[in-house]
Amino acid sequence: MLDPGSIMIEVKNISKIYSVEKKLIKAVNDISFTLMQGEIFGLVGESGSGKSTLGRMLSGLLSPTSGTILFEGKEMKGVMPTKIQMIFQDPSASLNPRMTIGEIIEEPLKIHGRSKPTVLQLLDLVGLPSNAKGRFPHEFSGGQKQRIGIARALALQPRFLICDEPISQLDVSIQAQIVNLLLQLHKELGLTYLFIAHDLAMVYYFATCVAVMHQGSFVECKPTEQLYKEPEHPYTKLLLSTIHER
Repeated sequence: MLDPGSIMIEVKNISKIYSVEKKLIKAVNDISFTLMQGEIFGLVGESGSGKSTLGRMLSGLLSPTSGTILFEGKEMKGVMPTKIQMIFQDPSASLNPRMTIGEIIEEPLKIHGRSKPTVLQLLDLVGLPSNAKGRFPHEFSGGQKQRIGIARALALQPRFLICDEPISQLDVSIQAQIVNLLLQLHKELGLTYLFIAHDLAMVYYFATCVAVMHQGSFVECKPTEQLYKEPEHPYTKLLLSTIHER
């Protein structure tokens, strides 16, 4: 494992451009930043700001149009390393309804020829009972489904987890449970997170550093406490004002 405080991810001037009806759309526009081992990096912005596109490029699911991403000092070239895994926004849509929970969690282990950790160990890690193994996704609540998704993401023992709005589809009472689980796993396993959200209040509770994204660009990127106390960009101030009005 890398030493705490060492560089895990280096993003250098990456952009993602789509062609839509003969128009070029810059979903991500010339972004650079560094993510340290053990960091919880919060990424906040409204829908369509480019957050998920950036997350998918960091995972290897999308390739940048230009720029470079380095993972542990090596350039990523469009292939998702096993050390990087993703937790998706909609737990129901991300689980195959025809597979048992045991089959869903075990699938990445089979693909990569691994036997450990076991399904039962992974279920225990995310707070689910052992009898969940033989059941199907429709038998579980939204929060339980997200725990299953987290267990699957942990199967290959990753170092970096990309959490793409993992609580936005859940009830408020369940959101706190999932965030607390992620914090617990961060501490126990020494994980590094990119936590994508649209809610600055939740990111304040969770992240060590926050980047605010607007129209494909970072408008502000600071340690969490500093960003909340000393926002500089008008868009950041607008997002913070919505918290204060609640």
